[in-house]
Amino acid sequence: MKWQWQVLGAVCGGALLLGAGILLGHFAVPRAGGGRDPPRWLQDASGDLDEKLIQDVMGQVESARIRENLRVLASRPHLATTPGDRALVQLLRQRWQDPQTGLDGAAEGTYDVLLSFPDPKRPNSVSVCPPVLNGSRLFESQRSEKALTPDQAQEDVVPPYAAYAPSGSPQGRLVYAHQGTRSDYETLVGRGLDLNGTIAIVRYGGAGRATKAVVGAEFGVAGLVVYTDPKDINDGRAGENDTYPNSWHLPPSGVERGSYTESFGDLLTPYHPAKGTAYDAPGHPGIPPIPTQPIGFEDARTLICSLAGPEAPAAWQGALGCTYHTGPGFRMDGRFPSSSEVQVSVYNQRVIKKSANVMGFIRGSQEPDRYVLYGNHRDSWVHGAVDPGSGTAVMLEITRVLGKMLKEGTWRPRRSIIFGSWGAEEFGLIGSTEYTEEFSSKLQARSVAYINVDISVFGGSFCTSLYPSNPCGQHAVPFAVPAPGSGTGSVYDNWRHHTNRSSPTYGVIPSLGSLGAGSDYASFIHYLGITSMDLAYTYDRSQTSARIYPAYHTAFDTFDYTDRFIDPGFTSHQAVARTAGNVLLRLADSLVLPLNVSDYGEALEGLYSVAAQGQVQADLVAHNISLAPLKVAIDRFKTIAADFNQRVMKLKEDPLEVRMVNDQIMLLERAFLDPRAFPNKYYYSHVLWAPRAAGVPTFPGLAEAHAAGDWDAVRKHLSIATQAVESAASTLEPPA
Repeated sequence: MKWQWQVLGAVCGGALLLGAGILLGHFAVPRAGGGRDPPRWLQDASGDLDEKLIQDVMGQVESARIRENLRVLASRPHLATTPGDRALVQLLRQRWQDPQTGLDGAAEGTYDVLLSFPDPKRPNSVSVCPPVLNGSRLFESQRSEKALTPDQAQEDVVPPYAAYAPSGSPQGRLVYAHQGTRSDYETLVGRGLDLNGTIAIVRYGGAGRATKAVVGAEFGVAGLVVYTDPKDINDGRAGENDTYPNSWHLPPSGVERGSYTESFGDLLTPYHPAKGTAYDAPGHPGIPPIPTQPIGFEDARTLICSLAGPEAPAAWQGALGCTYHTGPGFRMDGRFPSSSEVQVSVYNQRVIKKSANVMGFIRGSQEPDRYVLYGNHRDSWVHGAVDPGSGTAVMLEITRVLGKMLKEGTWRPRRSIIFGSWGAEEFGLIGSTEYTEEFSSKLQARSVAYINVDISVFGGSFCTSLYPSNPCGQHAVPFAVPAPGSGTGSVYDNWRHHTNRSSPTYGVIPSLGSLGAGSDYASFIHYLGITSMDLAYTYDRSQTSARIYPAYHTAFDTFDYTDRFIDPGFTSHQAVARTAGNVLLRLADSLVLPLNVSDYGEALEGLYSVAAQGQVQADLVAHNISLAPLKVAIDRFKTIAADFNQRVMKLKEDPLEVRMVNDQIMLLERAFLDPRAFPNKYYYSHVLWAPRAAGVPTFPGLAEAHAAGDWDAVRKHLSIATQAVESAASTLEPPA
């Protein structure tokens, strides 16, 4: 238990200054007849952000250093807890403890977490069995991806597998179930197919990995095969000459690995850090109940193009070069005897391993007990150059620049900064979730914001994406960061040009995404209510239908792939580093937090307007359910937020008053938490931003209850939303 005190001790070493902070109000009020100026420490406490500092930091960020960082980070596979991962732990500690460019401190924290790996002695496979079982196989999926470039030569590449999928060897007739959503399975049943005992082959997209298997099992599916269709990732290109290494498209043998669990954090210890004293929960929530194995589209072509049965719906057709049929079983004139069956053989092992977070710290000069957090996971499925190497390479460059300034004595932030290199993210956001569980009280009481930069550059160098949990954060994004490769214009201008919306307050502004549970921000926003944002430079989605960069979670996500196709010259990486560094410094150094609370009112209006029109409103009226109390609460919030902004504008440089206002801004996000709102969803307690299974973009509890036709639940969630908005409004009121 010693390390955690070292971890936050580096941040809180100046906590004794808090006693002096109580005296700020005493000295901040000028006394009649007093001729002395306030003491220097009080003047320092009222100092604001230096814009020259921002420009200096941006000027020191070097694309060549980011490129070299990535070359080192992606030089070998580093699956969580493997030797490659442990080597990166040492690398990060070394960088953050460097005498010339290191931080104030660095520490390592470990957790005993449940992970899942394939059995090295018994490879997983998908095979076609002949009608008469004699031990032979008519077809067997490839055990590994083809090595196409020299940087794929290492031996410690984990074979494709579905982490946490249970072991077993079910065998049955093959059916094609599109994306494996509930509606897809219902379509097959509606066509008269009996899914009991079948093996389903589905493609990525439409539903989460684990959901495809969990829902399939409900319909009687005995085993699942998952592949990436070239229509979804390659704009239809499927030939070797059209794919990597000749382009950025996924090669035919490429297989997307992933974690097949519907929850996040260590599966054995929900809500508790995975330490020796943690309570182990019975069962493993969210794990697929049936064996599951991913394959490449080269192997999927062999299976799908041999299927019998009726032709699949037009929307289900892909780019494997044949007409897709649903099965069950194989056609008479195909490659396999029509009575052949498919067997999914999975030999995964679940083991408890020690996984490490590496934490770096910069102590704040004036408010050491207020934390700005910046994080990125470290582990990858294979080499992980894009995911997560691009984000780690950027974080290392930001910490180099800030560490150099620290060591030179030219800068120290107002608030403390905590950097986190999270372990075992790919298995379900484990490192970051265990960290938030272990330090939940301290983080919830003291954290200003969390900045996540996972995949910093998806490719294409077209436009930036910002996903803030708190809409107040959109204007913390700097206007002055130059856009890469354009010669003119800023990152903000480029972002607004490519994806925008009309705001009644600001006019045309960039569109904001929403935070689900796709990266390490999840536990910060959904569990602790800490304002969070995710930054990335992405590709122009009007130019490609790829749902994500094509080499995602495959053995082709290498330095060569990034250097040649994702960001030649690393100018987009540099732009992300400048943007993230800019936001980080504004949150850490601004006298008043740069978050406009009135923007939350606009977001609330947006959620409300969806419920107040169309089918949702018609159904509410039909069941005598009124939105009026919610509307009253939102209007009250907007009025109080506007009054709050006026108070901020009139603030004097009274450190105690500034501290009070900043605490109101910081705690606004927490006011939207209700731990009883979603009792069946681990960690989700944010009434506004919890993921919603229903597609209607309104308050998530209301959306799901409406979709289910549960009108008592609709009334309940309207009450929850109204109370949350009223609670948030009271957070911004002047103190009594």
